[in-house]
Amino acid sequence: MLSVIEVVVGILLLFGGGELFVQGSVALALLLGIPQLVIGLTVVALGTSAPELFVSLISTLRGADDLAVGNVVGSNIFNVLVVLGISAVILPLRVHSRLIRRDVPVLLAVSMAVWGMASAGRVTWQAGLALLTAVVINTVWETRTAREEGESTGDEIDPADAEGGYGPALIRLAAGLGLLVWGSQILVKGATAIALSLGVSQTLIGLTIVAAGTSMPELVTSIMAALKGKADLAIGNVVGSNLLNQLVILGGCAFLSGSRGLNVDPSMIHRDMPIMVATTLALLPIFWTGGVISRREGVLLVGLYGLYLVEQILPITIPALASPLRSFTLVVVIPVLVLLLAVQVWRHWRETAVQVRAGN
Repeated sequence: MLSVIEVVVGILLLFGGGELFVQGSVALALLLGIPQLVIGLTVVALGTSAPELFVSLISTLRGADDLAVGNVVGSNIFNVLVVLGISAVILPLRVHSRLIRRDVPVLLAVSMAVWGMASAGRVTWQAGLALLTAVVINTVWETRTAREEGESTGDEIDPADAEGGYGPALIRLAAGLGLLVWGSQILVKGATAIALSLGVSQTLIGLTIVAAGTSMPELVTSIMAALKGKADLAIGNVVGSNLLNQLVILGGCAFLSGSRGLNVDPSMIHRDMPIMVATTLALLPIFWTGGVISRREGVLLVGLYGLYLVEQILPITIPALASPLRSFTLVVVIPVLVLLLAVQVWRHWRETAVQVRAGN
């Protein structure tokens, strides 16, 4: 019971700390004269990923690599299936063409690269350094292309946030960092204790409880954006967070692990990382359906996460049903999904061809 309380308290502290961290960071950036575009692409995006960052870093320092990696992979799956799915159920999300042309393909390439790096059973510090270098390159590219296209990614930033000067900004920043560190330690301690008491792996706890808990800022941000009709912010929050989770958090943890490298559980290499890549790949044909993520597609995404959770938990609770469910998923669910996505792609290409011919 104490461990469950620690997990809940840890998640609440992370949520509050992340909010204060973003407020303080944005205020400080505005006071230093950093453009809002850059703030939106860096500070705000990293702020919503701060809980994942601190939990994974604390886990790595404690030698709980499975928890650190599971948190990143699980958060990415949760963000696409639950955060994006619930946002689309609230309001069908119109997708900006930039996401299809650039951001999702970049995310897909990074996800596949991370899967490849981990395939040997660990992510080396050299691979971590490469991921950290990639985030710098991507941020510079993102900033330049956004400026060239005249786009804004910081419309949620209020210049009034900088009122009060450096003092309040630094206090909020320090308080946020303190809560993030404290909450991370409590959450990791509670999650580890739960894993030991239930006899389950830290990988499973990281993929489920910890991943969902640290993804609460993304969920709240995207839901609020959907309610306000800001579809780009709701979708961009998910794509940007998933990218930073892998480049900054996983890269940072791997670099911090030093010569031993960041160990990756075999089950994650063979099951969860492919699911992470597949959910990212599935975004492209979904985005192509008239440039809108419909409510029906949102329900489908949330339902798939439910199936993913059942597949994770069933081997522990009702082992006899685990194998039949896995067979049903492989034989029925996956082929049906592939067929549906293929039909959507074919319809999109056919409609595009008709429009081109009509234009000629």
